[in-house]
Amino acid sequence: MPFWTIVYALLFYIATALLVGGLAYKIRQYAKTPAPLKIPTTPAPVTRQGVVLRMFREVAFFESLFRSNKWIWVFGYLFHFGMFLVLARHLRYFTNPVWTWVDLIQPFGLYAAFAMAAGLAGLWARRVFVDRVRYISALSDHLMLALLLAIALTGLGMDYITHTDIVALKAFFLGLMYFNWQPIPEDPLLLVHLGLVAALMIIFPVSKLLHAPGVFFSPTRNQVDNPRAEPGLRAHDSRHIAPWAAELDK
Repeated sequence: MPFWTIVYALLFYIATALLVGGLAYKIRQYAKTPAPLKIPTTPAPVTRQGVVLRMFREVAFFESLFRSNKWIWVFGYLFHFGMFLVLARHLRYFTNPVWTWVDLIQPFGLYAAFAMAAGLAGLWARRVFVDRVRYISALSDHLMLALLLAIALTGLGMDYITHTDIVALKAFFLGLMYFNWQPIPEDPLLLVHLGLVAALMIIFPVSKLLHAPGVFFSPTRNQVDNPRAEPGLRAHDSRHIAPWAAELDK
């Protein structure tokens, strides 16, 4: 078995275990963290159905970001939507036969990489040139943006500069899934790209990128706005009563 095949096979097994295990641990931690106070960002819905709709708009369209800053919304949406299409396009390496909808989005996923890179460049420029954002930006913020941009650029490099053997690459990843290792193409740019992807998978559960699952546990977004409602008036009405106050009400 070639040396680089062993290295990258073990690397992706480790990265996948850390990604899945780390995400499961953090999501469990989020779910168990109490949120006894009513703190939804107003105007907020007063029904659970309204909360579901609000969360959908937030996740799909970045509604609150659009209201607060249109320029950041443009760059953020370019990056996130571009990344979504790129990730969906990469499903062709993990499915055999390739799903029909994955085949259909291949051209869009290819150009989405440019949108992803442009969005990242705009978000990074904001952290460099906007004084108040530069002041609160840590080194980790710049390194994370650099890592994501490097992944996007190396991926574009393989599409337009040095092409790799995608048939052998698909065989490698399918082999990992079925524990039947196949040789990985030893193109330098591909190895760099895959190394960066593995690094992202490893650090994802301990990085600020956890806002992806974390948004669903944000009390400012997932709470019904009924802090003044008296219990028993309607099925969806409720208010938090501290234990000491509940004792006084008896």
